[in-house]
Amino acid sequence: MTITVFGYSASTYSLVIFHILKELGLSYEVVQPSSFEEIKSPDYLATKHPFGRIPSLSDDGFHIYESRAIARYLINKYQGTKTSTVLIPSDVQKAALVDQFISVETSYYTQHLGKLIYQLIFKKRHGGEPDLKAVNEAREELVKTLDVYEKLLEGKDYLTGEFTLADLLHIPATFYAINVAGEGDLWSKRPNVSRWWKNISERECWKTLSVNIN
Repeated sequence: MTITVFGYSASTYSLVIFHILKELGLSYEVVQPSSFEEIKSPDYLATKHPFGRIPSLSDDGFHIYESRAIARYLINKYQGTKTSTVLIPSDVQKAALVDQFISVETSYYTQHLGKLIYQLIFKKRHGGEPDLKAVNEAREELVKTLDVYEKLLEGKDYLTGEFTLADLLHIPATFYAINVAGEGDLWSKRPNVSRWWKNISERECWKTLSVNIN
């Protein structure tokens, strides 16, 4: 079995896949594109990702792209084979709740958080200056989302009650926001959200990845 991830090691989407692989106890190789031009090349578009994005994954000849699709594939194929970690429960209703919160994460959390960290971190790393209007708009929307999360997490350690893929998907981008962009107050001043973040960010598998993030 050879699993290869094509992606940048600092990418939040790649980090999601690395984390899942570690939670499932799977070994893998990482191939980082040599340049931005490479992921737009005809060969990359034809064999890795037709939209010129990362990550994509190859598993013994099977190829798949888009991080959430990769996540579900890995869990469906390998969950329970190497570790006891359950990221998507077998119970239909519990699995439906995981999907529900993944939809919430995609639509209301990462959409705004992604804009925030792009402006505050990645745009600056590429020589640009953050658009403060975009920063403030993203922060305002994220505040609204976190206020809802504070209610959703009342009496719960995790979104569905147990750690699942829905929680895991939040981790890399939130880590960047708190530890690199300095936006930690958004999480820390909400007790339920703060407790949830502590629980999910202290997973041993994540801690082995996060030591290299700056």
